[in-house]
Amino acid sequence: MADSALLAGPSLRRLRKREGLTQAAMAAALGISPSYLNLIERNQRPLSARVLVQVIERFDFDPRSLREDEAIGGVDGLVRRLSDKRFADLGIDREEVQEFLAAAPQAAAAFARLYDNAGEAGARIEDPEGDAREAVERWQNHFSDLDHAAEDLADALRLSRGDMAAGLTERLRELHRLSVRILPAEVMPGMVHRLDLHARQLQLSEMLPGAARRFQIARQVGALELRDGIEELVAGAKLSSDEARNAFRNHVLDYLAAALLMPYRRFLRACEQTGYDLAVLQRRFAVSFDQLAQRLTTLQRVSERGLPFFSARFGRTGRMLGFTAGASGAVYPLSGARWPAWVPYAAFESRGQMLTQTVTFGEGEAAPRHWFTIARTVEVDGAACSARRAIVLGVEARFAGELAQARGISLAPEDAVPLGGGCPRCGRADCLTPATARLASAQQL
Repeated sequence: MADSALLAGPSLRRLRKREGLTQAAMAAALGISPSYLNLIERNQRPLSARVLVQVIERFDFDPRSLREDEAIGGVDGLVRRLSDKRFADLGIDREEVQEFLAAAPQAAAAFARLYDNAGEAGARIEDPEGDAREAVERWQNHFSDLDHAAEDLADALRLSRGDMAAGLTERLRELHRLSVRILPAEVMPGMVHRLDLHARQLQLSEMLPGAARRFQIARQVGALELRDGIEELVAGAKLSSDEARNAFRNHVLDYLAAALLMPYRRFLRACEQTGYDLAVLQRRFAVSFDQLAQRLTTLQRVSERGLPFFSARFGRTGRMLGFTAGASGAVYPLSGARWPAWVPYAAFESRGQMLTQTVTFGEGEAAPRHWFTIARTVEVDGAACSARRAIVLGVEARFAGELAQARGISLAPEDAVPLGGGCPRCGRADCLTPATARLASAQQL
């Protein structure tokens, strides 16, 4: 435990008050001076490993309470809550949030609880998708146990079958007595997949392209073989409605499918060897761009971490349809957000091409953060007519020097396009939204 990192003044102060001790009495019990204890309690000195051991030995103290802020998502969780438009006029930045959490973690937890339960008596608008998204954020979109289990299963299938798609199909047939059948679109109106237990078939629409078919087969294998782990995660999320639980369960199933098709160690090694070359990774693992983008937000295994990407999805009208923060720390509003100067909007005019752009933004930040972003359009799997989405990947520019897509691109902050808080909430007089020249600067790869 690094002494310099452990500021635990409020926890120690609550412990002292619980024991009914003065600072002088507690300092004597710990073998330190009252003035030093006073500095620790005011977070002006870290809690050293030696003093922590004394606290644990002399008092009934659970050291896990030092990480109590994790229950509310730490600094990022508070930043997200304080980015609410109701607090926009207060100008609360990330540094203030950090100070609030460090100085008064219980008060911060009380605020988070009040915010999360606001209007619980009946005024609160139900948002199952939002509740599920917050649950995903608490895990930073990395479910370690399931990821390990998926990797073990993928390795077993690859060793026994060689080809993953064939291995997954045979796994369904041999172990679960399910065949895969491709059906005409008119037989499955409005559906892309269906599990027919009476016919013992996983039925897929002919409208699904190859990558999407493999994804659905992997999803079904994961659902059948890792059911207990999935349900443990869903129960642990403590979501209040069936709709939120179903949304979270669907996210986990998608996560499992990606983990089977892109097993963690092999995928991370390929990322590092290729400089996260997205085109190469797509072909090597036979996945779609949106499947690849989501997998890149999950690489947070302890001692084997990848770059901290976020991913977002936009509709043709410019509305953000989904957002996964991963471990990036990025915070986005999901309603009313519009940044026409950002590259995902230009992507719709460059169908299927990969565009890049450096931008600065940061909801609730003391200063906007500097990001390198990559965007391209994808076709919606199984859509009866041409329906497109823009997928954007982002990573802090300080990490982007490792990326194949960033070669030859300036990562200097002064060359980045500044984005505000979204058109409905931004009052900037010098907005770059109409600047088509800046849009044209997005580089085609």
